[in-house]
Amino acid sequence: MGKIYISGLKVDTLIGVYDWERTSPTTLLLDVTMKADLSRAMTSDDVEDTIDYAKVAECIVDTGKRSTFELLEAFGNAVMNDVCHQFPVKDISVKITKPGILPNAQAVAVELHRDNV
Repeated sequence: MGKIYISGLKVDTLIGVYDWERTSPTTLLLDVTMKADLSRAMTSDDVEDTIDYAKVAECIVDTGKRSTFELLEAFGNAVMNDVCHQFPVKDISVKITKPGILPNAQAVAVELHRDNV
């Protein structure tokens, strides 16, 4: 077993509860951790034996392009669904940060986790 991390992935998506948030896409920052069986890749040194993190990042960015959720939680669920359906992950955690949304805070964030996919 092992873990693959993607940190600070920029994803543009239409998200927000308020009308002013829904006029243009927002750039979110995602941190994704995926647990997977990496044993074959450890000995083969072949990308075909692991989870291609560039393809995972592309999958997540594509999810953002298609999404029009109001809540970070719903968007995070969609991200986890898409990644879990396309890649052999054992579990996944996604932290989604929405910068600059509150006047007195740098960012807000939610973190979601799914076990035993």
